[in-house]
Amino acid sequence: MRHRVLIAVTGVVVLLAAAIVYIASSRDHDASAAGAAGAVTLTPGPRLLFISTADADRGHLATLDADGVRAVSPLSCNRVYAAGGTGLCLRPEAGLTTYQLVVLDTQLNPQREIPLVGLPNRARVSASGQRAAWTVFVTGDSYNGGRFSTRAGTLDLRTGDLEGTLEDFAVTVDGKPYQAADLNFWGVTFAQDDNRFYATMSTGAHRYLVEGASAARTAHTIRDNVECPSLSPDNRRIAYKSAVDGDPAKGWRLSVLDLASGTVTALAETRSVDDQAAWLDNRTIGYALRRDGGHADVWAVPANGSGAPRLLVADGESPSALGS
Repeated sequence: MRHRVLIAVTGVVVLLAAAIVYIASSRDHDASAAGAAGAVTLTPGPRLLFISTADADRGHLATLDADGVRAVSPLSCNRVYAAGGTGLCLRPEAGLTTYQLVVLDTQLNPQREIPLVGLPNRARVSASGQRAAWTVFVTGDSYNGGRFSTRAGTLDLRTGDLEGTLEDFAVTVDGKPYQAADLNFWGVTFAQDDNRFYATMSTGAHRYLVEGASAARTAHTIRDNVECPSLSPDNRRIAYKSAVDGDPAKGWRLSVLDLASGTVTALAETRSVDDQAAWLDNRTIGYALRRDGGHADVWAVPANGSGAPRLLVADGESPSALGS
């Protein structure tokens, strides 16, 4: 019996030592794909929220802190975003083939669940944490295909007002009222006032950047060949992807638009990025690049066109900075 106890105690000590070595090692690698179960919260702070694409915890929410420590939650999502202490998780409904939108509090507790008709694709939360937006594919599953239809909606968490689709908004194109059966919206991003927003609107052969006003239920075009906009924290610039030569089949390139001057800055990332980029701060853009086997990695690049892309998180996608 004493011999068995000694063996058990020795085994525990070995396991503890291995865990300590593992944790110490993970602190030295901010791009580590290994995640340890830990407390994942949406409390504002210097952490990056993302979805893991590692085989061991694929689909689970995870965070990476300033020391490079990666924590993984039991909660799974297809797409996630968080700001102002509020999270938005797009995920399959349990036991069903349909999907739902789930609003999360700082401790990842569901606050509201809304059924979704379509395949989850984009998610955004305003800086205040009081407005949420999402995009689903109603038909098709890619922006580079000729046949797809999207639906973008918004939710006001203060009033509970739900806008199921932006297609009901009054639209102007080049200053003229416009109506068409093929209107599609996707990739919403909110301004600081929680009323204005930017999004992609497609019709005919054009994919426009539009500015909208939720209270007035209006949207007007600003620029052509702009997709998946992301408004900077200072509300002065928009990061976006644009189709090469106007043809999505050739891939997309990341750029930044200065809203005041109209100046466009091409970013140092030259690979095709099919993602709604996220501002990690006023100087840095984050985005996911997919690779084989359902894996993806989060990369970062300077917003001023300088430097070079750097790997931020191995085996991760759908990034959002939780802020300081």
